[in-house]
This record gives sequence, C-alpha cells and structure tokens, in this order.
Amino acid sequence: MFKKSLLPVIVILPSLTSVFCATYTLSDEIVGTGFYNSFDWQNISDPTHGRVNYVDKTVSQSLNLTFASSNTFILRGDSKTVLSANGAGRNSVRIQSKKTYRTHVAVFDVRHMPEGCGTWPAVWEVAGSGWPNTGEVDIVEGVNNQGPNAVSLHTSAGCTMPASRQQTGTSTQLDCNTNINGGTGCGVLLSSQKSFGPTFNQNGGGWYAVERSATAIKVWFWARTECSVPNDVQTGNLAVDPSNWGVPSAYFPNTTCDLAARFSDHYIIINLTFCGDWAGGAYAQSGCPSTCVDYVNKNPSSFVNAHFDFASLRVYQ
Repeated sequence: MFKKSLLPVIVILPSLTSVFCATYTLSDEIVGTGFYNSFDWQNISDPTHGRVNYVDKTVSQSLNLTFASSNTFILRGDSKTVLSANGAGRNSVRIQSKKTYRTHVAVFDVRHMPEGCGTWPAVWEVAGSGWPNTGEVDIVEGVNNQGPNAVSLHTSAGCTMPASRQQTGTSTQLDCNTNINGGTGCGVLLSSQKSFGPTFNQNGGGWYAVERSATAIKVWFWARTECSVPNDVQTGNLAVDPSNWGVPSAYFPNTTCDLAARFSDHYIIINLTFCGDWAGGAYAQSGCPSTCVDYVNKNPSSFVNAHFDFASLRVYQ
C-alpha cells in the first residue's frame, strides 16, 4: 500500500529456479453475507493519508456503502456527497479478516473493482503490528484507472528479488525495502490490461489467487472470459493444487529473501481510499482533471462505479 511509482526495468526470462507443489484444503469459504461475519470494519485514520473517512460497519450498512446478498458482497465509496474542503474525506470502507494466515492459498472471485480518477482500491495482506518487519503482500492494487494491476511485496531492508524469474508479469523495483524510493517495494506489473480498472470491469472481472509458502509467494490472475481458468479456481473446489495453474503472473522466490522470517501471520485487508500517497502523488500524470483532492471533494457522481463486487473469497491451507 505504500508506494510512489512503478517503472518497468526488466523483461522476465523463462527459467524457473524453484518449484513448490502442494494441495491445499478449503478452510474458509466467504460468500455474500459471510463477509459480515468474517471481517472487522476498521474505522481508522488512513495510514496512506487519503482523502477518505473510513466508517464502521453500522454506518456502512446504513449508508449502503456495504451490501450483501446470498452470492454478492459490495464495498464502495460515497457517490452522493459534495465535500467541504475543511471537512472529513469521502466516506468509504476498510475491512480486515478476523483470521490470520501464513502458509495458504486465497482465491478472490471479483466481478467489479472501484474505478475513477482519484481512486486507490486494494486487496492485500499484512500483520496487525510490526510493519514493515512483518511484511506486506499487495495482491490487487492500482490508482486513477491506470492499469495493469500491480502486485508487490514490502519488507524491511535486506530482502530482494532476482531479476530473472519465471512469471508472465514485468518486474519493477527488485529491492523490497519499503524505506527506499517512496515505499515502492518490489513489484510486478501484470501482463494483462484486463487485470485492473475499467478494462477489468468491462470484461466482467476475474479471479486473483495468491499462494504463500516458505519458498515462494505467487500471484495469478485470470480474466473472466479466459479459457485457461483452472477448474478448481472457477468452481470453488474443496481443494486446490497451484502446481497445475501454470506460470504465475507474479513470482517472488526465497532465493535472495528469507520469506519465512520476513512475513509473519497476515490478515486479509480490502479497502478503497482516495488520493493519498500514491493516487494523489501520481494524479498529475494520470490525465485526470483538476487536482486529486479538489476532484474528489466536488464530484461525487464520478464515484458511482467506485465499488468492489465480490462473488467469493476462498482460503485454503
């Protein structure tokens, strides 16, 4: 969640340095109203300094910023209120899983993600304290409608990624140290423009999956219309085998970073902020009008499409 810019520096070569094969069994299936039981609402100040006001569960439901049915969970920002320049930021939602996970696979079936100038949606994993020594994994993230999706790791000093590793995405910074280059971390830009923003939404969304083990952290993305979506991902099997999923979109091996030592038990976080360190910092280069804060304050109708629509979240261990 803490970053400044993403500039591709390397084209990935097709040699795999390590392979981790395992079958994981379903431990948590979160669908529809299950999100209310499986997550806590974080009514906190935004650590990324966004133009946002995170509301609690009761307020989010009363304002229809969260909504759930039998097979849908919606999380969105306010799209009705013109904000005072001196008042609170735009109402939105940040939720954190009640459980923590270490070795696991998480599969997110997402129909729609927030879009719009000034938006900064994210799905990520982080510990409850000790950041950055306890690590961070950003699975879904981007700003101002600028795709593709960015996957990244954030750590303290001493964790780097090899330039050559087998993944379909393109590496940006190789040093995961969050204390350099504006907190960019070691990132990978996915190869498909369908992986983020309006293009993702126009295509009906898709699936993101993350596998975290002591030997590697991997992220896959499949667009809704792809023929190559693994059956165990698409149908929500009781078990999954990521070794059958093909080359990951982003691959972070432990060859030059002790992943087991640098990534502790993590919560899953889903949030939507506005402006802030990244979306605000990159706003002038995004082709969006005015300034980020002014635009977010004065244009509530521009955020009608600033919402997540989750079909499901399944965690396997």
